[in-house]
Amino acid sequence: MNIQNMINEKETFRKELIERSKASEDVQELRSINAQLDEVNKDIANLRSLLAEQVEAEKRNAEKRSEDKEDDKDDKEDDKKKDDKQSERSKAVNAGEVTKRSADFKQGAGFEERAKFGKADNAEMEKRGKAIKEARTVTVATTGIIIPHRDSNTIGEPFNTISSLVDNVGTITFDGGESYRQPFAIDTPAGDYTGEGEEYNTAESTFGQVSINKSKLTAIADYSEELEKLPAAPYAEYVQNGVRESLRRKLTQEILIGDGSAGHLVGIFSNKVATADTDSVVPVIDKDKDLAIDKIDDTTLDTIVFNYGGDENVEGAQVLILNKMDLLEFAKVRTSNKQRFYDIVSNGNYGTINGVPYIINSACKAVTGTNTKAGDFCMAYGNLKNYTLATFSPVDIKKSYDSKFREGMVSVRGSVFVGGNVTRQNGFVRIKKAGKTSSGTQG
Repeated sequence: MNIQNMINEKETFRKELIERSKASEDVQELRSINAQLDEVNKDIANLRSLLAEQVEAEKRNAEKRSEDKEDDKDDKEDDKKKDDKQSERSKAVNAGEVTKRSADFKQGAGFEERAKFGKADNAEMEKRGKAIKEARTVTVATTGIIIPHRDSNTIGEPFNTISSLVDNVGTITFDGGESYRQPFAIDTPAGDYTGEGEEYNTAESTFGQVSINKSKLTAIADYSEELEKLPAAPYAEYVQNGVRESLRRKLTQEILIGDGSAGHLVGIFSNKVATADTDSVVPVIDKDKDLAIDKIDDTTLDTIVFNYGGDENVEGAQVLILNKMDLLEFAKVRTSNKQRFYDIVSNGNYGTINGVPYIINSACKAVTGTNTKAGDFCMAYGNLKNYTLATFSPVDIKKSYDSKFREGMVSVRGSVFVGGNVTRQNGFVRIKKAGKTSSGTQG
């Protein structure tokens, strides 16, 4: 299959994906389709680049073949002239020309004739030498003594560095605000028997409240004006998009490990969510419900799932947030006949373990990691909408040519005002590394 056919197939597949995306309303399916579209677009760009290089190479080869034919034609003409001259001399000898020249010999005429022949031979040799020199010059040029330098018009993408956690938590927009308070229900007591004339039993629902305060995230990058004007590859555009991605990368980490101090998000793993404060006499997460494990085995997933939620329900499949190395440990667990115990279906940053959805986030420490200490949080399990991310401003990306004008540098900066906190009591069960100090927490 040639490159053009491959491009046509990719284009057809791309159109099919676009039609599927228009017809779909499922968020997970749309996310999968968009990921496939990104890959197809990259493949098409790479194939078009290869096709352009192939056409250019064929053009150069055709020009070289044409020039080689011209050189062969010149060589044949020179050989023909040489053969004709030798043939004439042979005819002269055969016709007795030598005898005639001897008979008609005059004093000095022989030397004159030889001199004449000598001049003719020298002229012919000079002509042939000049032709050879010219031919050599052309040959060197066509073989490319100076090899051309070519740059790709695309940039190879790195591996993913941003967890999809940031796109799946609960969100609320509060432009221009400073803080946001979210109440949560704690409990509603059961009623009880009451005798005649006795007071009714109290069954007042209790509530707590969490604050989501404004935090500022920023990123800045500089690049030279040459990157904006000269190269074939879109370096400047890549740097500008990189500023936005840098903010997202920090945000998806802070959802887990933000310590909740002034100007910081409150992360799921922080001490802040497990501590009562002026907003609520009851912490939003009861630290006594944290799980401690020191390995991943065939009971780990069930232990996590059954420890989530209230006493009356086994909640439907929520989402397990974990480190990639712990996902590997799940994959290593085997049955008695050496088959995989857990059925793992991966789709990039997310997937399922025995039907339970998971998301990879590198902010989680690995249970089996050599640098993971007892008490370090490693996983969280729950409904991702139980964490609320409040945006107090849109993402603001600005470009300036003034900050480093003398150096010819362009600056791109980005900022966003956000806040986040767990907004449902015990909305997540947290899993930490077991050990002697397992009562400790991080954050």
